[in-house]
Amino acid sequence: MKLKWSKLKQDKVRENKDAVKRPQADPALLIPRSPVVTIMGHVDHGKTTLLDKLRKTQVAAMEAGGITQHIGAFLVSLPSGEKITFLDTPGHAAFSAMRARGAQVTDIIILVVAADDGVMKQTVESIQHAKDAQVPIVLAINKCDKAEADPEKVKKELLAYDVVCEDYGGDVQAVHVSALTGDNMMALAEATIALAEMLELKADPTGPVEGTVIESFTDKGRGPVTTAIIQRGTLRKGSILVAGKSWAKVRLMFDENDKVIDEACPSMPVGIIGWRDFPSAGDEILEVESEPRAREVVHWRKYEQEQEKNKEDLELIEEKRKEHQEAHRKAREKYGTLHWKARSFIKYKIKKQQQPLKPKEKAGGDSNALPIIIKGDVDGSVEAILNIMDTYDASHECELELVHSGVGDISENDVNLAETFHGVIYGFNVNAGNVIQQSAAKKGVKIKLHKIIYRLIEDLQEELSSRLPCIVEEHTIGEASILATFSITEGKKKVPVAGCRVQKGQLEKQKKFKLIRNGHVIWKGSLISLKHHKDDISVIKTGMDCGLSLDEEKIEFKVGDDIVCYEEKEVLAKTSWDPGF
Repeated sequence: MKLKWSKLKQDKVRENKDAVKRPQADPALLIPRSPVVTIMGHVDHGKTTLLDKLRKTQVAAMEAGGITQHIGAFLVSLPSGEKITFLDTPGHAAFSAMRARGAQVTDIIILVVAADDGVMKQTVESIQHAKDAQVPIVLAINKCDKAEADPEKVKKELLAYDVVCEDYGGDVQAVHVSALTGDNMMALAEATIALAEMLELKADPTGPVEGTVIESFTDKGRGPVTTAIIQRGTLRKGSILVAGKSWAKVRLMFDENDKVIDEACPSMPVGIIGWRDFPSAGDEILEVESEPRAREVVHWRKYEQEQEKNKEDLELIEEKRKEHQEAHRKAREKYGTLHWKARSFIKYKIKKQQQPLKPKEKAGGDSNALPIIIKGDVDGSVEAILNIMDTYDASHECELELVHSGVGDISENDVNLAETFHGVIYGFNVNAGNVIQQSAAKKGVKIKLHKIIYRLIEDLQEELSSRLPCIVEEHTIGEASILATFSITEGKKKVPVAGCRVQKGQLEKQKKFKLIRNGHVIWKGSLISLKHHKDDISVIKTGMDCGLSLDEEKIEFKVGDDIVCYEEKEVLAKTSWDPGF
């Protein structure tokens, strides 16, 4: 036989196929662009109403409960011919990731503070986002038409957070507005434009497109749709785009009023249809030259993510192995010096203790977990709900297991998953068709649809509480003190009897009793007999004397002991998890 020398297989290093941003353009080619303005502030301080006045449309009325739960992007044309792109971010505590994303793509932040409410938690957080992204602020003090409004107080409160208004010698413009009556709206727009002129915003309208995904959602008949803001280049139909781990051939573009447009210039918000997959909100959009190139980029990004994951997994495996070896070594030490017979006897004893559960016990032991499936209308909402769920800290009471989360309406697949895991489906701003609801009812799967995020979280808390075991509470019905002890003979037995007087409430023979001596409970149980003079009686009222004997003979009475009559009630437990709003 002839031997063949084989070479060791070399690990092939894959070359980086990622798409990257272009270098900065030549300043001579840049043309002025309209500013991108994000409106931020605490929940219910009037951000959406303010936008409405600027757009003269009704956004707030459409929002569930009048609070914003998506980022909306709008282009507003002012009478002077200037254009401003507005991003409306949610003010609710749950959406901090969305707000941070809004701060990243923007040029100016309008901070809305209600004059009657002052600086609140999310106001402070918005200021923090603005500082992190190094974006200038324009202050809009809203609700100035209210009687209890105090704009000066707001300005003073903001000094603590390094937001110094022009009245106090700072550089932040403060405009007193009222979104309801429309006072001073133009002044706010002019302040924004003045700031934008100072910033000298410019962009390069030529070459491949660059942008950012603001939000993504699925639409019936359109597939995945993204709202994006173009930052460079001009987007046209038929372009090939890559964002995160998905790519698109642009089939259609439309503005915020669902009007189809043919091209989008820098700082324009635009809806893009034609995505193969679902890009995450906040992903960077880059244009590439062809479909094969787009696939290559996506493959490379997925491969890179896999490598990262493998690295992390390896570290975990190493740790587990070390623990395992340590445990094994300790176990060996225990048997080290023993004779083999003694050793096998110990092993046998250990094995006997670890006998497997019967299948019935197994099934019953795991009721304290709540598997859930979450479906949301847009990517950002799902992310916000998952972020809240990450704060769950009551796993010792009830496990919260996320089986699946996704974007879009509730499907047959979700119902099947929920049935398999005995879970609950939570839908946020989505629908479940009649067919789905009937099939869920048949399979005994709960579908809970919500339009407002904190209602969803409250519902989740209730669901968790319902999985906890009930707490037994003792309610005292009556108390009696022992004044004398004696014993009577029944047949051949001597039975100790306590002579008592009822001090509070009443004693009822059917209920449970406990004997208390010096503050310690020494017996719990029920009575054999309860007598008033010579008659058996079932209820003894306050102030009456009685004799009673217990169902346990070994207990000895002493003068001065207390006897308490009580009943047990089961009370529903509440989960200790507090999501913080």
